[in-house]
Amino acid sequence: MISKRMGELSDSITIAITTLARELKDSGKDILSFSAGEPDFGTPQVIRKAAIDAINEGNSGYTAVPGTPEVLKAIQTKLKRDNGLEYETGDIVTNVGAKHSLFNLFQALIDEGDEVIIPAPYWVTYPEVVKYSGGTPIYIETTDKSEFKVTPEQLKSAITDKTKVFILNTPSNPTGSVYTKEDLEALAEVLEGTDVLVFSDEMYEKIMYDGLKFTSVASISEDMYQRTITINGLSKSVAMTGWRFGYLATPIKELTSVIKKLQSQSTSNINSITQKAAIPALLGEADEDIEMMRKAFEKRRNIALKMFGEIDGLSVVKPSGAFYLYVNIKKYTDDSIEFCKKLLADKGVATVPGIGFGTEGYFRFSFATDEKSITDGIGRIKDFIKDYNN
Repeated sequence: MISKRMGELSDSITIAITTLARELKDSGKDILSFSAGEPDFGTPQVIRKAAIDAINEGNSGYTAVPGTPEVLKAIQTKLKRDNGLEYETGDIVTNVGAKHSLFNLFQALIDEGDEVIIPAPYWVTYPEVVKYSGGTPIYIETTDKSEFKVTPEQLKSAITDKTKVFILNTPSNPTGSVYTKEDLEALAEVLEGTDVLVFSDEMYEKIMYDGLKFTSVASISEDMYQRTITINGLSKSVAMTGWRFGYLATPIKELTSVIKKLQSQSTSNINSITQKAAIPALLGEADEDIEMMRKAFEKRRNIALKMFGEIDGLSVVKPSGAFYLYVNIKKYTDDSIEFCKKLLADKGVATVPGIGFGTEGYFRFSFATDEKSITDGIGRIKDFIKDYNN
C-alpha cells in the first residue's frame, strides 16, 4: 500500500533519540540529553516583539510564495553585508527551515541515477533526501586526521560524469569542522571546468570560535558564485528552531523559478508572522544576542573538551564551529548504537550514535545546554567508560 520511495526513507536518528530521551524524562527517569541540535536560549526579544507586532497589525494572510518583498530584501541585505554576496531579490526563496530548502532543491534537480557527493560524517537528512529524489549518494570518508574535512584530491576522485551536486556543510553538523578560505579555494579549483553544483549549508555560520571568520563558498570566485546554492536560516544563530525559517539563494534563475513553482503546489508561502519576525534578525538587530550565545557556546565547548580529554580512551577533534563534539570511541567499540543505548540505559545520558551520521565508532554530543548538565553528563560518561566491556 505504501509507496516504494517511502519504504526506502529512514527516520531521523537525532529526532528519534531526542524524542526517546524526552519520553524517559517525562516518565520520571533522571535523563540528561545531549542529542538535540537546538540552542537552549530563548528567541531574542527584538524578534519576539516583531512577531507580536505582526499579529496585532493583522499580518496573517497569504504572502507571495518566495516571501514578502520586505523579508526578501532583508535576506538580500544580510547576504551582501555578512557574506559579500550580491543577489537580486528574485534569486531568493524562503522555506520552512533549511531542511525544506534542501528538499525543494533535490526535487527540482535530481533525476534517477544522478550522483550527489556527500562528505561523511554528514547531517542525517542529506542522503535520505537524495535517495527519496531518485539520486545516488556518493560518500567521501573523512577522518580525525583531516579534521573531518574533504581534501581536493578526495573530491576530484569522487567526481564522475554522473555527478550533479556536491554538498558542503561548514561549520559542520555533526563535527563542528570549519573550512577556511584556503580550504574552499582548493576545492573550488577542483570544481572549475565541471558542471557540478554546490549546495552550501551555512546554518551554523554565526557560531564560530577562536576568532575564526566564516567564509561563504560562493564568495570565493565568480565561478563558485555561479554554481553555488547558498542555504541558510535562523534556527541556530538566533534560537528560532520552532519558527521554521530557512532560505536559499542562487543566481541560477531557472532553478529558483522551478522551486517557486514546486513550493506553490506544496507549502505555498511560509508562515507570515515568522517572515515578519525574521526581518530584525536578518538586519542585525539581534547581533548582541547572537554574540552572547556564541560566547556561552564557546565556554561550554572548552569545558566539555577539557572533561572529555580526561577520560581514558576517548578522543575529540576540537570543533571550530557549531555546538557539537564528535567523540571517538573506537578504542572501546565500533558499534555506536549499542554504546549509546547502553549509556542511556545505564547512566541516563542521551547522545547520538555516529552511524546515524555515516561513520562508526563515534557519538555526537551537543553542548547546546547549561554548564551543570554538561559537567554532570560527562561525569556520568566517565563513570560509564570505567565499567564498559567489564
